[in-house]
Amino acid sequence: LEMAMTTAILIPARYNSSRFPGKMMEKLNGVPLVEHVYNICAATGLDTYVLTDHQDIYNYMGANRCLMTQDAENGTERCMQVIDEVLQYDRYINVQGDMPDITEDIIRAVEKELQRSDVSTAYTPMDFNLRSDPNSVKMIHSRGRAHWFLRASLTYGDHHLGVYGYNREAKAMYNASTKYIEEDIEKLEQLRWIQNGMRIGAVEVEFDGIEINTPEDLEKWQIKN
Repeated sequence: LEMAMTTAILIPARYNSSRFPGKMMEKLNGVPLVEHVYNICAATGLDTYVLTDHQDIYNYMGANRCLMTQDAENGTERCMQVIDEVLQYDRYINVQGDMPDITEDIIRAVEKELQRSDVSTAYTPMDFNLRSDPNSVKMIHSRGRAHWFLRASLTYGDHHLGVYGYNREAKAMYNASTKYIEEDIEKLEQLRWIQNGMRIGAVEVEFDGIEINTPEDLEKWQIKN
């Protein structure tokens, strides 16, 4: 009898964001951003954990919903700290804490792609107004595989969303990988997978939301909602 695969959602939540310090605790309709994202993820029925190294976030979310981690360079590294070491699941979905408009459909699409990829991620058609915005990450892909990610202005490519799926093998792959200069220049840790020859499965999803990268994004979200 085949055992069912287990999946957990991980939400890295860094307090000291360079572009918007403290944004995880900024309130959206009276609810802190980190809790807003957590509630959507937990409503999928999948076990959901916030990962942070900041005491205020941990104290607010509580031990049942939050895990303290060491300082980390990026969200992926923060996730790798708990995979297998603290949490034992077959698959992990990394949802960025600044995505208040994440949906279950996006999460499930990324989870499904892990049936054929060690790492998966999502994209949606790029809004024309975002093509020159460095806060909007562009993805070059073909035939369901991601080839490159960047922040520069592009007249082609799609909008990469900050959602990743990892199979358990991904941790060993990440730990054995080399960090190259392009990752630091772009400030995009997903380039490490690409530059070390790992295949990232890319799935198209519907997304009509706002990612909270700056105080201006928060204002746009409040107006829209």
